[in-house]
Amino acid sequence: MENLFTYPKEISGVIRKEEIMRYLDKDGGFINEEEIKEKLSQNINPSPSRIREILRKSLSIQTLDPDETASLLNVKDRDLWEEIFATATRVKKIVYDKRIVTFAPLYCSSYCINNCLYCAFRRENTLVKRRKLSLEEIKREAEVLAGEIGHKRLIVVYGEHPTTDADYIAETIRTIYEVKVRTKNGYGSIRRVNVNAAPMSIEDLKKLKEVGIGTFQVFQETYHQETYKKVHPENTIKSNYLWRLYCMHRALEAGIDDVGIGVLFGLYDWRFEVMGLLYHSRELERKFGIGPHTISFPRIEPAFNTPFVQKTNYRVSDGDFKKLIAVIRLSVPYTGMIITAREPKKIRQEMIKIGCTQTDASTKIGIGAYSDRYNQQEAERQQFILGDTRSLDEVVREFAQMGYITSFCTAGYRCGRTGKCIMELLKRGKEAKFCKLNAILTFREWLDDFASDETKEVGEKLITQEMEEVKEQIPSAYPKLLEYYQRISNGERDLYF
Repeated sequence: MENLFTYPKEISGVIRKEEIMRYLDKDGGFINEEEIKEKLSQNINPSPSRIREILRKSLSIQTLDPDETASLLNVKDRDLWEEIFATATRVKKIVYDKRIVTFAPLYCSSYCINNCLYCAFRRENTLVKRRKLSLEEIKREAEVLAGEIGHKRLIVVYGEHPTTDADYIAETIRTIYEVKVRTKNGYGSIRRVNVNAAPMSIEDLKKLKEVGIGTFQVFQETYHQETYKKVHPENTIKSNYLWRLYCMHRALEAGIDDVGIGVLFGLYDWRFEVMGLLYHSRELERKFGIGPHTISFPRIEPAFNTPFVQKTNYRVSDGDFKKLIAVIRLSVPYTGMIITAREPKKIRQEMIKIGCTQTDASTKIGIGAYSDRYNQQEAERQQFILGDTRSLDEVVREFAQMGYITSFCTAGYRCGRTGKCIMELLKRGKEAKFCKLNAILTFREWLDDFASDETKEVGEKLITQEMEEVKEQIPSAYPKLLEYYQRISNGERDLYF
């Protein structure tokens, strides 16, 4: 194992061996590749009765075991898959009701010392345009996102580089939270700053905790070690599989309540990767009593001057993409599931119906793209090419037409409904009730401050339906909801249960 910790001098101090070894139960970590392959081979051709038994367990909001997930992944019968899709939809409704959470990505830097074969920002790509935002530039980006578009949540993204270390990340979070912009009827601000960044030490993660980080998100990219080694060249920080694998252990130990895991689908067999996500979720539950707050499943996309993307042998079809999302929803039923603007409109519509709970909109991933105000994608400024660049207003209107209310709520995080607390509420189907109330209030706020007339008309019809449901389903909360609703209509902001 010693070779895992041998690096050139300039990066050798980043990885802390003791912050890997302290979590290891056995050599190689909690991802046992032979066991995963064995589970997949042992559960071929599961009977319909076996699958229906597993579906009943998912409906009780229990994490599946590896044999159960492997059985779902091995279903061949088309009609049985339709039952799986329908059950995934039911599980999502139990845990999250008819809510969709929206956010925007904010890329702060394209500098990176790693050399990942699939990424336009890799070190050896000399043709990409590099840039790091100053704090003043980050403020301007946040002002556009909060004051003109209406976002309340961001996922802030950083490459791995000495100039974007934990101190820089902490300062950017602090800067974003300080932004407050006048709108048509109130004010706009970012109330939840999630972070997608490189794995860090416990010491650095505590710095992010202190400034109010939301979810800390790191994707393993692939759980298959041979593939991981192939796409993450030696003598880079990212080549250390175990440093990345145990980053969520360190985050939770550092006091960060919510963590997000994910896989870049298209690097290796999608069934193996779904099993890896399950094993990771169960490991966090076992060691910390908290599973992942979110799971992400981006598919590999074209990227500027990045030929590897066209060479992969594991590209995931739309049909298999739908299957893997349904199986993740059933296997880890409490988790939030993020589908992003990598995907085109029609795919996002369909996947939200069967399990996804969060998505981005008005998305720009060029460095400084929101305040620079360019409308076309510029491949040489981006990590990859987006599939859907529609405005937040368009996306919100579409969701309302589909019967989904867009929630801009961040109340739970500020009321302490995080970590173990929110996990218990989600598993018992209780969090959906809080969120339904707060979704109505934040949706009213957003409609008044940002919506076009067309979106406002559709949105208000949906609010009427949601209010009636509250009156029937949560009658004790209805009077207070009416009071808060009227106060928000009169110009107050950020009222919540």
